[in-house]
Amino acid sequence: MTHPEPSPGAARLFLEVSTVHGAPSLPLHSAISLFLLSYTECTSVHVHLVWTRAGSARALSGALPRSLPVSELKREDAPPLVRSCRLPAVLEADGRFCRAGLAVVLRCIIQRSCLERHGRRDVASLLGFKGTCLKACAEVSQWTRLCEMDIPSAVEEHLLSPTEEGLQVPAAILHLEHCLAEPVRVHNDDKLRRNKLRQQRNARSVQPGAPGEGGQQVCPTEPQGEDPRAEPRLAQPSEGVELSAALAKLSVDAVPAAATRECSDIRRVKTAELPDLEHVFAEGLYFTLTDVVLLPCVYRYLSSLAQHAPHTLDRLPLLLRWYARVRELPAIVRAAHDCGMSLSSPQRSRTFSPAPGTPWPGDAQQESPRPSEEHFVGGPRPTLTKLQENGIDAVFSPHPCPSWSLHWETLPSAVSPTEGKMSASRAVRKQQQLNNLVAMVMELARPGHTIVDFCSGGGHLGIVLAHTLPKCQVILVENKEESLARARERSSQLSLPNVSFIQANLDYFTGPFHVGEHMILCRFADQTAVQLPAERRSIGKRCMGLVDLDRGWAAEAHGYSVRVMTMEPESCSPKNNMLVGILAEKDTAGH
Repeated sequence: MTHPEPSPGAARLFLEVSTVHGAPSLPLHSAISLFLLSYTECTSVHVHLVWTRAGSARALSGALPRSLPVSELKREDAPPLVRSCRLPAVLEADGRFCRAGLAVVLRCIIQRSCLERHGRRDVASLLGFKGTCLKACAEVSQWTRLCEMDIPSAVEEHLLSPTEEGLQVPAAILHLEHCLAEPVRVHNDDKLRRNKLRQQRNARSVQPGAPGEGGQQVCPTEPQGEDPRAEPRLAQPSEGVELSAALAKLSVDAVPAAATRECSDIRRVKTAELPDLEHVFAEGLYFTLTDVVLLPCVYRYLSSLAQHAPHTLDRLPLLLRWYARVRELPAIVRAAHDCGMSLSSPQRSRTFSPAPGTPWPGDAQQESPRPSEEHFVGGPRPTLTKLQENGIDAVFSPHPCPSWSLHWETLPSAVSPTEGKMSASRAVRKQQQLNNLVAMVMELARPGHTIVDFCSGGGHLGIVLAHTLPKCQVILVENKEESLARARERSSQLSLPNVSFIQANLDYFTGPFHVGEHMILCRFADQTAVQLPAERRSIGKRCMGLVDLDRGWAAEAHGYSVRVMTMEPESCSPKNNMLVGILAEKDTAGH
């Protein structure tokens, strides 16, 4: 097999190849990435299949898009930054910026495709309203977690034993079915809902022999600014408002519909009384990146059910309706053919169906996977009291160098947090925070060490460390596109050769390191802001100390010696705790 070299400036996409029952297979994350490349016709990405064991892409030729250049390599031969991440991952041509994780990689492919072809509105629209589709990380967005992680994992687990256990529909699939049943809320949906109400009234009013016979509109719209000679474009009753809006958005050459004005009786209806909009695609009315992510997953799952447990298909009517719509889209048909997917309609069985009100087998064990709400009674005080009664309380170590400070006036301007476009008072507090963190790192780091700045944001800490410790390698890990873009710009101004960037959730970073900077606090530990009452801040500080105590115990269980201390001055940040952990056995440290 020929392995063409990537063209200059091309990004490199690294996809995992796994082995299932002794045969090479593309995990769903890899298959989804390839499907999107084919759908968008992106040509500025070179694909590398990464094998954990020896293998050949010839065995996967039917699943690889014919139009894409593909190379193969072993995991240990991948670039260092890629080896530090879970796949899929995209490495930019300079080798210093890596994106990892399915949602991040897919959004990168779409953005590169839009740069290649500015007229592809259909590709740009995959990112949804305001470009936020699957942008929120899985750690904070249940929807991103469902699409990026839960459903692919559930389908792959099902495919390992796709027997009559298919009756046990995975919780993630049931969750998706429930989501498809929920009313759709889209930006400025009032007009669509009134249009739907008009169609519903017209359908009831048009009877044989009645004034509305022949399909005339009983409540016509009043066009504004239209050519009076043009035929009005009205959605056919069989299409429905939702499907008409969805198909119009999908058209590459679509133009905005002319403004219309509903008749008075429709305009007088209160918003709360308007009919809900129904799903056409996964996120509502419009086809987005989410549909591209879900299609390979649902395709494999439904194909397995049709073969092993066809009666289970009757439990997923909304998912089947979604699948039927998606698989008819021309661009989907083309991409599916390119990737060796036969999007035939799964045959539903009518030989097994429980009587109304009778639970399906396994329903007793399967409940709706909706997230549970935690209920707190009495705030944190009862918990704090119980812990204190059992001898558990936060313990703080003295700060080893409370007055140490960087010489900010001698550093290049791009190193200073004032370059991050913040107020002067906040910049001073940020400098104080950095003094504490840099002091601890300089105590631990040695030449040749790798330092990782987790949740790096705009790179305030990582850039200071890279400039101050030129013999150490610094990696900034951040999942927000905009924050990492600012960090890269500042690094470029300083021409720092020892800093790299990874856009990914923390789960996707797996590389080794000697010193790591990481600050995560939760729930009541967040209530330490200066504008809060003093008593509440004090409780928040105790909670934060207990959270850090628990984190310290967890680190000690892995062989670390841990100290918890307060930054100096305390006013530098409401989140002013530091954890310093030293792993003496391997002469490494984690902070």
